[in-house]
Amino acid sequence: MEKNYEEYVAGLMKRARAAQKIINDYSQEQIDELVKAIAFYTTRPDYMRKVAEMCVEESGMGDLEDKIGKIWNKTMGHYIEMKDEKSVGLIGYDEEKQVYKYAKPMGVIGALAPVTNAENTPSVKAMNAIKGRNAVIISPHPKAKNANMYITEYLRKILKKCGAPEDLILTVEPEYVSIDCSGELMKQCDFILATGGSGMVKAAYKSGTPAIGVGTGNDATFIDGTTDLNEVAEMVRLSKTFDNAAGCSTENALVVQEDCYEDLIKALEAHHCAIIREGSEEKAKLRATMWPTWPEDHNLNRHIVAQKIDKIAEMAGIELPEGTQFVAVEELDGVGLQYPFSGEKLSPVTTLIKVPDFDAAVDKIEEILNYMGMGHGCGIHTNDDKKVEAMALRMPVARMMVNQPQGYGNSGSWTNGMPMTMTLGCGTWGNNSVSHNVNWKDLINVTHVSKPIPDHKPNEEDVFTAEYIEANSEPL
Repeated sequence: MEKNYEEYVAGLMKRARAAQKIINDYSQEQIDELVKAIAFYTTRPDYMRKVAEMCVEESGMGDLEDKIGKIWNKTMGHYIEMKDEKSVGLIGYDEEKQVYKYAKPMGVIGALAPVTNAENTPSVKAMNAIKGRNAVIISPHPKAKNANMYITEYLRKILKKCGAPEDLILTVEPEYVSIDCSGELMKQCDFILATGGSGMVKAAYKSGTPAIGVGTGNDATFIDGTTDLNEVAEMVRLSKTFDNAAGCSTENALVVQEDCYEDLIKALEAHHCAIIREGSEEKAKLRATMWPTWPEDHNLNRHIVAQKIDKIAEMAGIELPEGTQFVAVEELDGVGLQYPFSGEKLSPVTTLIKVPDFDAAVDKIEEILNYMGMGHGCGIHTNDDKKVEAMALRMPVARMMVNQPQGYGNSGSWTNGMPMTMTLGCGTWGNNSVSHNVNWKDLINVTHVSKPIPDHKPNEEDVFTAEYIEANSEPL
C-alpha cells in the first residue's frame, strides 16, 4: 500500500505545533531545566554505549568507543555553551541606541540527521531547538532509522520526567523513513536544519522553507616543517582514525613543503601510517576500490565509508604493514576528476601532495577547494604567523585550523574556541546561507524594539570634512 507522506507529516506537524504552543510561554528557567536534563541524561554511560552500539551495528560505520566519546564531548560542549545564555524574552539591549532585542521561537524545526553522526545529531539538534522554545521533528538516514527511534523515545522520556510535552521531540518513524518523507517534512516545517549529503542539502534549499545547510568537506592542510613533525603526524593520526574518519572535517590532503616531505613521511610511518607511493600497483587497486565508477565520475564507494583501514585494504587486495591505522597516498600529478585522491574520502585515507614553497601550497589548496570542498575548511601547521594571516586572507573557507587536528577542531573542541556544532555552515562558497558553526542562536527569531533618542542627524562637514567637500565641489 502506497504511503501518504503528506498526510503523515501533517499529523506530526499538528502534534509538534500543539507542544510548541505550550512551551511558547515557558520562562527562561523552565527552558534551561529542559536542556539541562537532556544534556545530563544523554551523557549517562549506559545510554551512550547503547546508542553507539546500535549506530555501529545498524549503519556498519564508525568505531564504538569513538562514538561514545563523541556523544559526551559534543553534548556537553553544546550544553556548556548554551546553559547561561538568554533565549527567552529580552536577550539584548543597546543603551545608547535604545534598541531592545526579544527572542521568539521559529516554531517547528525539521532536522535532517546524517548516518555518519546518527549517535549525536538528534539529541544535540533537539537541545538547540528547545533552547529557542521550538519543537523539532527529526528525519533520520535510512541506515540509522532504528537507532534514531531509540534516541527519540529516550528524549521523550526525559521531557515527560520534566513535565514538558513529549511531542516537542518527534521523529519520522522507521516505516516512513524515505527521501519522499524528508521532502514532505521540509515543505511543511517552519525551518530546516539540514546536515547530510549534498543532495539532501540542495533539496532543503529548494523546498521553499527557510533553511540552513552544510557544504561538502574536503579539507586540506599545509605543513611547512617549522613545527614538530612527530606532533603533526600524531595529530593527523588522531584526526584520520577517530570514528574511522566518519566526519567530513578530517585532513583529506596533506600539502607538504618539499624540504620536509620525506621527514614527514618517516614521522607518519612512526605513527602507524602506511605510505602508498605514486605509480604503485597498490595505489591503482585502492583507487579502483574507493571509486569503482572512476573515471566517469567521482562517486565514492559507500562500502568503504567510515570503515577501518584493514577492511578497506582487504577489499582492495593490498597488504599493509602490521599495526597500520591509516594510509597516506601520494597524488603528485594533479587535482580534479582525473586525480580522485584529491577529493573527499570519508575514510582513514589521506593524500600526500608535494609543493616547493608556501605560495605553491596556497595555490594548490585553492585548487583542491575549487574542485571539491569550497567553504568547508583548511588547516596549516607552521610557526610563522605571517603565513597564517596570508592563508586566512585568501582561502575561501569558513574555518581554518592552526597547529591542531582538523577533524577535532572544525566543529569545536576542548582545545580551541570554535563553537561546538553538528552543522558546519560553509557560506556562499559552499552554497550555504551561513559561514559559521551553527548552534541554537540560529534557531530563534528576534524582535527589535526601538525607542526614540536625541536627533543625531549629522552635518555634511561632519561626515566628509569641509576640505574634502571643497576639493570635490566640481560636478561630474
